[in-house]
Amino acid sequence: MRYYNWKTELLRISLPITAVAGACEIYGLGIWPLFVAALLACAWLLRNLQHLSDWLYSGADKEPPEAMGMWGQVLDVIYDMQRDATQNTAKLRAMIDYLHSSFASMSDAVVMLDSLGNIEWCNDSAHDLLGLRKADDTGRQLINLIRSPVFLRYFEGEHYQAPLEMMSPVNGNLSLSISLSFFGQRNRLLFARDVTRTQRLEQMRKDFVANVSHELRTPLTVINGYLETFADHGGDNPRWDRAVSQMLQQSRRMHMLIQDLMLLSRLEALPKAGDDAVIRLRSLMEMIREECELAAKGARRVVIECDDTIAISGNANELRSAFSNLAVNAARYTSENDTITLRWYQDDDHAYFEVEDTGIGIEPQYIPRLTERFYRVDQSRSIDTGGTGLGLAIVKHVLIRHRAELRIRSVPDKGSVFSCVFPRSAAVPVSL
Repeated sequence: MRYYNWKTELLRISLPITAVAGACEIYGLGIWPLFVAALLACAWLLRNLQHLSDWLYSGADKEPPEAMGMWGQVLDVIYDMQRDATQNTAKLRAMIDYLHSSFASMSDAVVMLDSLGNIEWCNDSAHDLLGLRKADDTGRQLINLIRSPVFLRYFEGEHYQAPLEMMSPVNGNLSLSISLSFFGQRNRLLFARDVTRTQRLEQMRKDFVANVSHELRTPLTVINGYLETFADHGGDNPRWDRAVSQMLQQSRRMHMLIQDLMLLSRLEALPKAGDDAVIRLRSLMEMIREECELAAKGARRVVIECDDTIAISGNANELRSAFSNLAVNAARYTSENDTITLRWYQDDDHAYFEVEDTGIGIEPQYIPRLTERFYRVDQSRSIDTGGTGLGLAIVKHVLIRHRAELRIRSVPDKGSVFSCVFPRSAAVPVSL
């Protein structure tokens, strides 16, 4: 298609008017022919403008009217733009319909919200899980329909990194996991999933572990007692002495495992730590240093760096167990003459208890799984280290109960740093 610019169009209009003006000058016809020519040029422009207006008013989805020069060019460009816009709109509509149909078939509740928190769309499952009705509630504020205080805090807090678990507002027997995320111009997408069965299975698992651990403790105590008696009295057969010694070792290891399982079950069962006390860390760290020296095979250099101007507020037994687990782990996974540093300090935002070692370190891909129960990077070291595989899981739950978190930094062959990060409010100033 040929491209016309304003100069071409100006030439198209000015040539006839110039010719008429010349004829009027040559033949002495006066100004009227020139006036008529100017009117005809204006009429031609207005006629093309009228065609453009009529075509746009009729919808611009039909073929554009015939026109010359820039007018024809403008009509063709508008037609192409309109056709492209129609195709894009159809694609977007098809995509939206596809998403709606996909969301509608889900068993999870899906709710689309605008930037003001009004419901734009929801699927049928939103009625079963949240009590929302698509026909009646579209355009209404979600927080006016779901009035649970815990949901209101979650929704208005806008910290959606972790899902919210709550009871269904329409069925008290259902537990929901609700996830929110922003998209577009601060629009929000809500998913609500029924996790009742998952929570029941998890509770059954916890109850099973707690009950089995409790039931095994008594017979294991009896077995351990007899084995200790046999080991103390000895015998004439070295093979039997070695067998009793090995049985006693494994019995004690099983006893430690049961103790850790019972502690972990108790930590999971109670939502918050109780019996808060102000704990001075230096004396606690001195006790932990002795435990490190007993747990290590060979000498370790244990260094204490403690800010004595602050103590920590929390449950003394639980915190001692968590800190001791970290330190004993460091002793088990370091070599002779390695250094273990126990550190307690604070900054403007947090308080930190750290255990740093110069041991074997951990590969980055293993770090996210370290707090799982019974997880070990090297299974072959399970018997050598004498641990139960539950130490870091206990640390994790103790810290959760104290509104803290565990952070792990490690470089293979150079060492690791395990940091217990407490809120600044957990650090209590004390006088020396």
